Amino acid sequence: MSNLPLDGTPLAASPLTRAVLEIDDYASGLGWDQPARLFALVDTAQLQADEPELAERLGLSGPDADPDAGRPSAGLTPVEQDELPDGLPLDEFLGTIAWPDAVTGCALTVERLMLPPTAEGSVPTDLDEEALAAWVARHPERQEVRMTVAVLRDGEREAALRLREKDAATEVLTGSDLVPGLAEALTATFTG
Repeated sequence: MSNLPLDGTPLAASPLTRAVLEIDDYASGLGWDQPARLFALVDTAQLQADEPELAERLGLSGPDADPDAGRPSAGLTPVEQDELPDGLPLDEFLGTIAWPDAVTGCALTVERLMLPPTAEGSVPTDLDEEALAAWVARHPERQEVRMTVAVLRDGEREAALRLREKDAATEVLTGSDLVPGLAEALTATFTG
C-alpha cells in the first residue's frame, strides 16, 4: 500500500512536516536550477478567519476551494515571499528579515552541492569560499540536493532533502536535524 495520497504528497503526522513536504513538492514542480525561495508559514484557520479574501485566492476557502485538497484547518499555509535579492549572501539576507506577529514560522528552499562524508578528508583547507565551491563542483562524488527547511516561532523545526539523482516524492528524506545551521539561521529571523 502506498503512503501517497492522490496528489502525490507523502502523508505526514505534524503540520510542520506537511508544510515542508508541500513546499518541497511545489519546488519540485518548478524543476531544478532554481533560486532560493522563502516562505512565511501562517496558521490556516487564522488566515481563513482574518483574511478571507486571501484565503479564497489561495484556494483555502470559498467557491473554488478544493474540499479534497487535504489541508486540515489546523495546518500551516506556506505563503511564498518576494524573490531573494541577487548577489546578497543568504546568511546576510536572513539577518535582515523580521516577521509580523501573524507569521507562525518560515521556510526556505535552496539547492546546493553536497559531498558524502567519505570525501571530507580530502577537502582542501587553504581555499577561499569561491575556490572551495569550484572544487566541490568538480568533485566526482558531488550530489545536487534541494533542502527545504522550516521553523516555527516556538523552536520546532523540520527539513526535507531531495537528491537530484533520486528526484521522486517517495525518495524525500525528512527530519528535524538534517540541516541544523540553516534551521538556526531561520529561527534567528524571529528573535530580532
